[in-house]
Amino acid sequence: MPPFLSEIAEADWEKTPESVKQLIGRLGERIAALEEQVQRNSKNSSQPPSQDTPQGFKAPPKPRSKRARGGQVGHAGHEQQLYSPEDCAAIQEHYPSHCCVCGEKLNGRDAEPQRCQIVEIPPLRPIVVEHRFHALDCPRCGEKTRAYEAEVVDGRRYGDRLCALVGILSGEYRQSHRMVVRMLAEIFEIEMSVGSVGRLRQDISEAVAEPVAAAQEYVQQQGQVSVDETSFQQGNGDGGNPQGTQGWLWVVVTALVCYFQVQLSRSAAAAQTVLGSGFAGYVNSDRYSGYTWLTLEQRQVCWAHLKRDFTKIAQRGGRSQTLGQALLKQQEQLFKLWHRVRDGTLECQQFILEVEPIRQSVHQLLTETAAEVIAAGEKTPWAKTVGTCRQLLKLEPALWLFVTVEGIEPTNNAAEQAIRPAVLWRNGENAVMVLKVLKAVYLLDA
Repeated sequence: MPPFLSEIAEADWEKTPESVKQLIGRLGERIAALEEQVQRNSKNSSQPPSQDTPQGFKAPPKPRSKRARGGQVGHAGHEQQLYSPEDCAAIQEHYPSHCCVCGEKLNGRDAEPQRCQIVEIPPLRPIVVEHRFHALDCPRCGEKTRAYEAEVVDGRRYGDRLCALVGILSGEYRQSHRMVVRMLAEIFEIEMSVGSVGRLRQDISEAVAEPVAAAQEYVQQQGQVSVDETSFQQGNGDGGNPQGTQGWLWVVVTALVCYFQVQLSRSAAAAQTVLGSGFAGYVNSDRYSGYTWLTLEQRQVCWAHLKRDFTKIAQRGGRSQTLGQALLKQQEQLFKLWHRVRDGTLECQQFILEVEPIRQSVHQLLTETAAEVIAAGEKTPWAKTVGTCRQLLKLEPALWLFVTVEGIEPTNNAAEQAIRPAVLWRNGENAVMVLKVLKAVYLLDA
């Protein structure tokens, strides 16, 4: 009898026709799947927090503070930093003419006047350089000869700083082609077509191709990297995607370099293209099958993803709940030890010794569950739990690489944080970042 029918008497269930039993079983599986789908959130899946529903995630109310609003007694405070006189475009001196008490006329100079500065943005106007190519008559044969500079005549009509600004605005600052056109017109009084923006972007891509290739070569030679990927819609502007295939943005993160590459696939072949088929270092990633071409001794599976898996198991109820809670307890103990290692309060050798009981407990929990007999095609919550445990056992060595290899993190947070801006860009969030744009404008002039 299915667990959700426990309130029905056993005798009544035995009298139920077999066809009805099968229908009830299928409906029960469907209900369980729907309930799990409804409970899906950022704590038990890869769903971003922005997509969480408010139910069940309301932050607990904070106790009302007894302190008054504003700066507290003893607070150092932050005052406006004044520019040096050498950096000021002009200095205007203001003197009082008469005494405010008796009206006597005043003369003299204050050695330490009160300083007040007003900061303004200088007028932003385009710097236009006109080239005039003159044609002169030859005094000997009478033929006209016009001056010619291939770099000017056949080159682009926009300077390097303007091209760089277009690249920054439409790239890092996530402005669309038309938004770039409007911004150039409104702020800089530069008229540019949408097509010109597209051509400049292509020129910039070609200009940075060599350093980008060098960055890929660098990350492929590193001993430790973090890798992640996310869907990234691709058009066919360069003619490389005539079928309109779904694109994927891959990121490889090292201590010094973050390398991004768009592939039209999320396959193992795409991962090999990004990392290099002969990659010999350690890879921190999630459990995606695209990384199975790497040996288990090279991989560290992200424990943040494992925590979400354990949470999902615990929310299924019944035996799954017991197992999930036990795994979450082991995960919590593991991270308490890891935080001590990271803070320098626990030596690595002692960490290895204290992790061993946790490792054995996790192995036992997974092994006992994976040994359960599940009927072919069964899709009950418990069957899903057993399937997850079997998958984790196949990857078990990759769960513990960070324990013995110095410098390996237990999570893939570095790669997920690096790819986050691309996700915001893809979803259309934070489209206008005025402060960063202004900073970029004046850095280009520096």
